[in-house]
Amino acid sequence: MRKKKSSKDLIDLLTADISAGVFSPGSWLKQIDLQRRYEASRSETRKALETLCNKRIVRYEPNRGYYVHHADDVSTDEVRDIRIMLETSAAEFMVKQVTDEQIEDLYQLAQRFMDQIREHKITEIYETNIAFHTALLATCGNASLMELVSDLRLRIPPAPASQWSSYARIEQSGKEHFAMVDALAEKDADRLKAIIRAHIDQASTEN
Repeated sequence: MRKKKSSKDLIDLLTADISAGVFSPGSWLKQIDLQRRYEASRSETRKALETLCNKRIVRYEPNRGYYVHHADDVSTDEVRDIRIMLETSAAEFMVKQVTDEQIEDLYQLAQRFMDQIREHKITEIYETNIAFHTALLATCGNASLMELVSDLRLRIPPAPASQWSSYARIEQSGKEHFAMVDALAEKDADRLKAIIRAHIDQASTEN
């Protein structure tokens, strides 16, 4: 007998699909379709949608249903500014707590990102980008901060194919990944802050 998914399982799956662009900003999340897609019950599906509403990843419109949140320009700017404040502040902790193993893992992710650019693997590029930034923030050792920044990113979920406006821009993002790891390895918090700030600034204009 197949085990039913919990609301936590469903939240994780739905969040991952929104993050990956499976459901684009403004998309209608038809509950019956989600139940079939994730093999979940009606009650657990509703609980998951309500939780994502509270996180402002999904919005509810009375008599219409649930939709993927579509951020306007003001919201996008606000989220960008909050991310810059949080992630640059975390740089001080990153350089103090990062391990050699974490640095090596980050270099590998940065290289994978560049390899996928050359191979034009758009979906894989997006997934590797998320993996890199998750691993980078993990070096600060603050799980609550990681969760908060992850939720903020999802407030303005990009479509993988359109996250970057040009090959030159995506290649520049890859170079910035390496620059961040170099600064981390050299324990240069000020340089790391400057690169993170520039990286978030450019990313917010590509969404």
